[in-house]
Amino acid sequence: MREFIDGATAIVRGALDAGCTFFAGYPITPASGILMQMMRELPKTGGVAVQGEDEIASIGMCIGATLSGARSMTATSGPGISLYSENIGLAIMGEVPLVIVDVQRLGPSTGAATTVAQGDIQFVRWGTAGGYPIIALAPSTLPEAYHLTAKAFQLAERFRCPVFVMTDKELAMSLTTVDPSSFVLPHLENRPLAAEGAPYRYDPADQVFPMHEYGRGRTVRFTGSTHDEDALITKDTPTIDALNRHLIAKIEDHRDEIEMVDLNAEAGANTLVVGYGITARAVRNSVALARQAGRPLSSAIVQSLWPIPETALGKAFAEADRIIVPELNPGLYRREIERIAGGREVVGIERIDGNLISAEQILEVVG
Repeated sequence: MREFIDGATAIVRGALDAGCTFFAGYPITPASGILMQMMRELPKTGGVAVQGEDEIASIGMCIGATLSGARSMTATSGPGISLYSENIGLAIMGEVPLVIVDVQRLGPSTGAATTVAQGDIQFVRWGTAGGYPIIALAPSTLPEAYHLTAKAFQLAERFRCPVFVMTDKELAMSLTTVDPSSFVLPHLENRPLAAEGAPYRYDPADQVFPMHEYGRGRTVRFTGSTHDEDALITKDTPTIDALNRHLIAKIEDHRDEIEMVDLNAEAGANTLVVGYGITARAVRNSVALARQAGRPLSSAIVQSLWPIPETALGKAFAEADRIIVPELNPGLYRREIERIAGGREVVGIERIDGNLISAEQILEVVG
C-alpha cells in the first residue's frame, strides 16, 4: 500500500507516534498545515492542541505544558522563530524538553510566504543570548520527516533542551507518494522523573539529570535567571560557571549520540557534495547521474545540522580534495564546512531566488 501525503502529515505522525501530548502554534505559511492537522489528530489520542493568540503565547504554553508533564511541540516559520527567541532562551536555561518545527520560507522579514528557502540554519543556532548549544535536525524526505520528528522528541528528553526540526515549504507542503512502511520509529523511552532533591544539578557537567514535574509533590521553582541547583537566583561565581558549563557540556560532550550523516562514498571520487534538507534530493540525483556517466562522485547528507557533526563529516572528507555545498541561502552552512574542511577547497552553490537547485546545476560545478 502507498499513500499520497505531504511532509506536514509525516511530521504530525512522527510527533504522535513519539508520544506528543501537547501542541500550540499560530497560523503561519508554510507551517499552518502542521497546526491544522495537530488540532484535528491530537485530541483523538487524548492530547491537547491549541491555536495561540500569537507565536509568543504558543511557545510559552508549550514550555508550561512540558513542565507539567506533557511532551510538547510547536511549529512556525522564520518570522515566528524571531518571536520565539526569548522563550527559546528560557527553555535552554530552564532545561525544558521541547520540539520546535521550523518550516523555512524565503526571507528576510515576512519575505515570501509560499517560497522555499533554507535561510534559518544559522538563525536557530545563534538566535538567543549567550550562544549556548541547541540541537537541530534536517529531514530531506517524508520518511526522514517522520523519523527525525520522532527522534527530536527522543533527543529533547535525553538532553532536556529545545530540539529543532528544520524543514521547508517544499517538503512540508508538496504531496508525495510514499510507502508507510518506510516510516521508522526510533527507540523512545519514558521521561525519567525525580521524586526528590534539587531540580537542577551541574556536576558532572555533562550529565543530564531527571526533571521534576511542576505542580506535583515538592515545590519546585522555575526561572530564566542565572540560578543555583534549587533554582534560586544567584551571583555566586562558581555556581554561575558550573551552570553555564553544564548547559554546554551536556550537548557538546555527547555529539556521538546526536551526529547523523548519510554518507554515500565511491572509491576514486575526489569530490564530495554535502547537502541537507530539500537540497539533499538534488545532491542524491547528481550522484546517481554522475555514476551513470562513469564519473565518480560522493555525497554526505547531513541530518543533524547542530551540533556540527564534525566526526562523521571528517570521515567523509578523508578521501575528498574538493567539497561542494549547495543550499538555498547565501552560503550559511558552507562557512561551517569551511571551518572543519582542513584546508580542502570548498565551493558553494547558493540560490536565493525562490527556486530549487537542480542536479544539473550541481554537476556543472562538479565539472
